[in-house]
Amino acid sequence: MFQMNRRRALQLMTTLGTAGLVAGCGSDDADSDAVPERNRIKIGLIAPENGAGKAVGQEITNGFELYLALNNQHLGGHPVTLEKRDEGETAKTGQAAVNDLLKQGVLALTGVANPAVISGIRDTVEQAKVPLVGSNASPVSLQSVVYIWRTSYVLDEPGRALAVYLKERMPTGSRITVIAPESSASLDVVQGFRQAFGNDDPRIADETIWTTAKTNPGDSDFAPHIRQAIDRDPDALVGHFAGPAAIQFIRQLRRNRPAYQGPLYAPGFLTEGNVLNEVRGVLLDGDDNLLPGSIHTVSNYSVDLNNSANRVFAAAYRKMYSSSPTTYAMASYDAAQVLDKALRIAGPNPSPQVLNLAIGKIGQIDSPRGVWQFNQPRTPQQKWYLRSVQLDGRLLSNVMINEVATLG
Repeated sequence: MFQMNRRRALQLMTTLGTAGLVAGCGSDDADSDAVPERNRIKIGLIAPENGAGKAVGQEITNGFELYLALNNQHLGGHPVTLEKRDEGETAKTGQAAVNDLLKQGVLALTGVANPAVISGIRDTVEQAKVPLVGSNASPVSLQSVVYIWRTSYVLDEPGRALAVYLKERMPTGSRITVIAPESSASLDVVQGFRQAFGNDDPRIADETIWTTAKTNPGDSDFAPHIRQAIDRDPDALVGHFAGPAAIQFIRQLRRNRPAYQGPLYAPGFLTEGNVLNEVRGVLLDGDDNLLPGSIHTVSNYSVDLNNSANRVFAAAYRKMYSSSPTTYAMASYDAAQVLDKALRIAGPNPSPQVLNLAIGKIGQIDSPRGVWQFNQPRTPQQKWYLRSVQLDGRLLSNVMINEVATLG
């Protein structure tokens, strides 16, 4: 896993300068006041270090470490020791990571990539009364929590945002086919889409096509499901795939040209991270022109958003990691910002319980995604954006088209 050394962090801070540092941290005038040096604290970061979730885990770690680098390894005036543990791929391995961090006396927890893991550790976190500022999507079923906050979103929200856009765009008499792996996360996404679109709307009358839910599917696992979808003669496909599964789904769908050259719509997972680099060969022709069959995604973040916080964040991320940030990194960066602001409120010697109360008082976050704030269920009220896969020079990129909804 990429380790940020102190020398490189100092170089980054020097490159951005003081003005950039303040903008990058999303501080308002009150927050930017100097905080006296306080006692050292431990923050526990949980993220997968191997397996199918490794890339997301890397982004989560990068985002949090970047915020620390821009703030001289401090949060709220406290020097920070970041204790990192491998989330693994199951609720059991995630639970082991949490237990170990609690034994280390962490003041707060952050990270957690797998929605199944955050559900699995719910009771432990609540009983320990140590705040968890989770930085990836969480399931709809995670409700009535006191110590669990999320800086990403609830899994039905990308489906709802997509429905808001497509319900207005797709003409009467058109047909949308939904295809997704049979997993709890997909169930949340598809349910959000169908409920927001209208379950009785004839445009989505076809039953969802459920595919294999393997984390590392083979190069023909989706083929029969894709053929079934194409046989319905849809005007648009709506899918939900991420990571290795997204790569395989796009490749296998493109093998069916010209039988289907219509648009593919999906939550942003489909094209986040290294996915576009991996599928470049099936999206472009020999002259590097986009082939027919557009890909559109909805996300709470786009790297080309034009606001001061994002300009500094994206520039700093590229400088530090030589790649563009994803929504995973952004949400983790914001998790660090949440803790920074809350620790300023909590005073010089906060307990986990006092810190948890302070999180509820922080108000608006000036984020790379745009300004947002926590709602009553402890998730963000935020904007959602439509993005399109386009060529940006020679690179395939998720280009922001327009805002489609405010949810949360």
